[in-house]
Amino acid sequence: MGVSRSSGSVSGSAELHRAGVQFPTEAISSRASSILPMYGIGDRGELTWFPMTVSHAPIAIAGGGRLGRALGRILREAGEPVVAVACRGAGHAAQAAAFIGPGVRAARLEELPGLAGRILVTVPDRAITDTSEALTSAGMNGGVTLHTCGAFGPDALAPLAEAGVATGALHPLQTIPTAERGLTALGGIPWGVTAAGPALEWAGRIVELTGGRLLAVPAEGRALYHAAGVLACNCFTALIDAAVETLSAAGVQPGEALEALEAIVAATRENIFELGPGNALTGPILRGDAATVRRHLAALERAPASVAGLYRAAGLQTLTIARRRGLPEDTARRIERLLRENSTWNA
Repeated sequence: MGVSRSSGSVSGSAELHRAGVQFPTEAISSRASSILPMYGIGDRGELTWFPMTVSHAPIAIAGGGRLGRALGRILREAGEPVVAVACRGAGHAAQAAAFIGPGVRAARLEELPGLAGRILVTVPDRAITDTSEALTSAGMNGGVTLHTCGAFGPDALAPLAEAGVATGALHPLQTIPTAERGLTALGGIPWGVTAAGPALEWAGRIVELTGGRLLAVPAEGRALYHAAGVLACNCFTALIDAAVETLSAAGVQPGEALEALEAIVAATRENIFELGPGNALTGPILRGDAATVRRHLAALERAPASVAGLYRAAGLQTLTIARRRGLPEDTARRIERLLRENSTWNA
């Protein structure tokens, strides 16, 4: 079969898949970051070269954890050409490939540049740069790579960028406790994106496919962006855990404490997003009730230091809101002294 060049569309690549023809590695690893060469079946049945935009290139996933599995499956079920997943071990990769779905193969990291022109790096934060270096060493010098870390920007993929790959950061502002929950949790959410050119194009496509909203985050703002997510998610979880522990110490059975807090937590969440945090705030600090705050602090001396410290820290932020709501300054200063007294928060 002869090979000819064409300026046609990429529609022939689907015929290629059905014909069982392999994509040459050198075709995938083009230096052009927005155009990838691809081979397909021409109008007369000949093997034909088609210029292929990044938006049609095969996708591979580096990292088969909760996010990698969930996002890989969502993309595949949306019709995107997810072809491979690589993990730290062959068994783990095989499990991830099976979760993502039919047609996805378990691969080694160094194989990915020869299989895909678009790579999602979903490894832990500490492993992103090492993964970038490994992909570069394996010959990736074109296409697009996005990582899903919240705290870092495209600079975490610097080795790939230096090799000619379009790079960016795409982070779901969502908590993914399991891959199964991720299949629904990733729908309709904000995605923190730091990217340009082909990387931004692909990131936008992923956001669109998940029904989400693109949240443009400057590279220098990513650490603060991620810290905000940690406060809203991880620290909120810690706050509820501390409340459960404190309620149990008050005499409520441990098995009942979490259930007892459900109604007040649900109502607070609803008020926050309907009214805004400032208008949703209630309680002793907003009222300027220094006596009750003092009584709480005395009782919390019997609690773990982490719980008492959390009450003081959250109390100071609560006081900031109360001041905005008009709490008299002399009352605010009195409560602030209580919250900072005998604590690491002393000014």
